[in-house]
Amino acid sequence: MRRRGLLQTPFALGLAAPALAATPGAGRLRVVPQANLTSLDPVWTTAVVTRNHAFMVYDQICAQDAQGTIRPQMAEGWVVEADSLAWTFTLREGLRFHDGEPVRARDCVASIRRWARRDPFMQVLWPDVAEVTALDDRRFRFRLHKPLPLLLMALGQTQFPCFVMPERLAATDAFQQLRDAVGSGPFRFLADEWNPGQRAVWARFDGYLPRQEPVDGLAGGRAPRLDRVEWTVISDPATAANAMVTGEQDYWEYPLHDLLPLLRRSRELVVEQRLLDGTYGICRFNHLQPPFDNPGIRRALALAIDQRDYMRAVAGNEPGGWETCEGVFACNSPLANGAGSEVLKTRSLDRARTALREAGYANEKVVLVAPGDYPQINALSLVTADLLQRMGMNLELVSTDWGTLVQRRTSREPVEKGGWSLIHTTASGQSLSLPVFHLFLRANGDAAWFGWPRDAEIERLRAAWIAAPDLAMQRQVAEALNRRAMEVLPYLPLGFYWQPSAWNRKVTGAFRAPATVFWGVAKD
Repeated sequence: MRRRGLLQTPFALGLAAPALAATPGAGRLRVVPQANLTSLDPVWTTAVVTRNHAFMVYDQICAQDAQGTIRPQMAEGWVVEADSLAWTFTLREGLRFHDGEPVRARDCVASIRRWARRDPFMQVLWPDVAEVTALDDRRFRFRLHKPLPLLLMALGQTQFPCFVMPERLAATDAFQQLRDAVGSGPFRFLADEWNPGQRAVWARFDGYLPRQEPVDGLAGGRAPRLDRVEWTVISDPATAANAMVTGEQDYWEYPLHDLLPLLRRSRELVVEQRLLDGTYGICRFNHLQPPFDNPGIRRALALAIDQRDYMRAVAGNEPGGWETCEGVFACNSPLANGAGSEVLKTRSLDRARTALREAGYANEKVVLVAPGDYPQINALSLVTADLLQRMGMNLELVSTDWGTLVQRRTSREPVEKGGWSLIHTTASGQSLSLPVFHLFLRANGDAAWFGWPRDAEIERLRAAWIAAPDLAMQRQVAEALNRRAMEVLPYLPLGFYWQPSAWNRKVTGAFRAPATVFWGVAKD
């Protein structure tokens, strides 16, 4: 299989949905989101709740369909010339931002440059980009030092999307958080109705020009059919379930698994898997601060974990609802393997205690930050907290909200100064399917995802995978990557579960996609 085939394989799961022209809006959709929206900037944070917001507000130059093929979105098309060293993109006519300004090529260039500083995929390609320049208002060009066959995949990816924003906003440093949200997508963000921790609202953008094509994954016509989308943060799952059953809310993104039987008993509700793939639990170490700057102590915790405990805590005993997955690549993906993963299959508290003692643990405080308002991630956190206590570690469990955790995880300070030792999060199967997408497999120190692991061998192998000429070599490198990751332990994989959504039967058009999006959705 050629690389193009491999890149498409993990994504060939979706169902196409019919195209819907920009028709008059169908009322408001009341949504219980997965978490509190505290950041509006999809470049500054990788929080999925921010990405979901961004898919409403912004648009992409190109996007993935359900089979993983990159198709034009804002772009009318592109031309590859000069022995693949020049890519010229042309924007569709009539695109406008929410402030009324036209979308110009220079907006795309500024957005690409800002995004490229933070996206792990584009960081690898960027040294081979000679320049990105606007040729006129509708055309911009990449000039390359060498051919980059993965350029389109980077620009159109779902994991860390390249969203286009006005040049005045995109000129902001990529490590400085934007406070404004002005895009050219199907919905406008209503900043005056935003109350973090309680409510966020978007309104249909009447100036949006959807492609006249069927919806297919994240490609095709992103036609808004709702007047308003209103997110209400309900941190108590029982309250959220009651709001769904009584009709006070229309859509619940991440219902608690224990409450799925209750929701399914209601004739007014649909409970289905809307996301194209499953969700993976992640335990992330802070590699800069004691005690987990010590690889022996990281390994001690790895010896103790039992993925089955984590998955039962999140997804219960629902048949087919979860499975263990001890490697770093998504289960059942072409690169999935268990090389070196024996450490995660040990499941021995006694061996963990012995390893902890041999690693020289000196009773350093472990600060585990858990989001009490995010049930799935909180459940993962509490399983780890119990393990740490039983191992005899000096644990401080800090229960906070998801928004505060997202802010706190940026701190590189010692725990005594507001830092952290362990956090948990989740990731989609797509984001773990290939090394170029895998945030948690980067080990480039200060430029890595929160936790900041540094390992030259992981980085070398990642580059070797990109250069591999065929699937056989890619799999060989992936095994070496898995083996090295199990030695270094940049993070601990905790297993895989399916996360259904629930919505009122009056809601239509909830097509399957790799992200939670609300274009094409209506309410009768």
